Amino acid sequence: MIDVQRLAVLREVARHGSFNQAALALHCTPSAVSQQIAALERSLGARAVERSTRGVTLTDAGRLLVEAADAIAAELADTQQRLDRLTAEQTTLTVATFASAGRRLLPTALAGFVADHPQVELTILEAEPEESLPAVREGRADLALAYHFDGPPPARPGDRSGLDWTPLGVDPLRVVLPRRHPAAARYRTRPEPPHLAELADQRWILGCHKSAAQFARHADLAGVELRISCTAADYDFAQSLVRAGVGIALIPEIGLTRHPELVALPLAEPSPRRHLGLALSRRRRGPAARLAEELASQLLGQTQVSASPAS
Repeated sequence: MIDVQRLAVLREVARHGSFNQAALALHCTPSAVSQQIAALERSLGARAVERSTRGVTLTDAGRLLVEAADAIAAELADTQQRLDRLTAEQTTLTVATFASAGRRLLPTALAGFVADHPQVELTILEAEPEESLPAVREGRADLALAYHFDGPPPARPGDRSGLDWTPLGVDPLRVVLPRRHPAAARYRTRPEPPHLAELADQRWILGCHKSAAQFARHADLAGVELRISCTAADYDFAQSLVRAGVGIALIPEIGLTRHPELVALPLAEPSPRRHLGLALSRRRRGPAARLAEELASQLLGQTQVSASPAS
């Protein structure tokens, strides 16, 4: 029989990549963590982790065990949430969203929702997808407004993620330039999107740390090497650097801020983009799940994701 407590320890080791960090999270010693993992491996007759000077990595057996641990943790969290709601006087709804969607997409849907459900205790969490998706899976949030870059979505029908993912729209990344920039002037007279190679000599400001890797792939496709002056964590800050003459920026469309000194242009294909979507737990039931589905329907019912260019 697999010990559930030892599975939980393995899950923390996988999450943090080391015994020391897992021990901090579990409020115990690294030796205790090592002993728990060793006992788990003895009971299985197979190694769950590979230890090296660079940290700890999971074996195939370890990955299978962590998937099971995630599912167990999600089920337990969901059960606790359902038990809590049996005694709660108010229905609660927790929505996780990344910042730019929280500013541009969520308020319109929430306005009608709050008016229709004044009794609902609403909580909004600002969280990036790597935090919000586990929050939904583990029952700490009822709905997540999230995104992913090119590649498969965070969840697909029949997989073991525990999530249902509904595409919401495409959020293309735009190049933000000073209005007097030559590329902006060319676009006004000939509205053809500039190719990335045409802007290869510019200094670039990225509005998001996670967009850097995707941007680098597109630069490789274009056969150019780009100069990155700043990788910011705030889109308004990145656009303020463009106004200051530091460089030009790459900003998702819903993160654009209208300013008379700036213009936002599309890039010629293939251009970088984010894919927006909604995540709901497959395991959730009851009033909160129904409210989350209702709010998701309102978000899906909005007009296609689009932001006015900063022009």
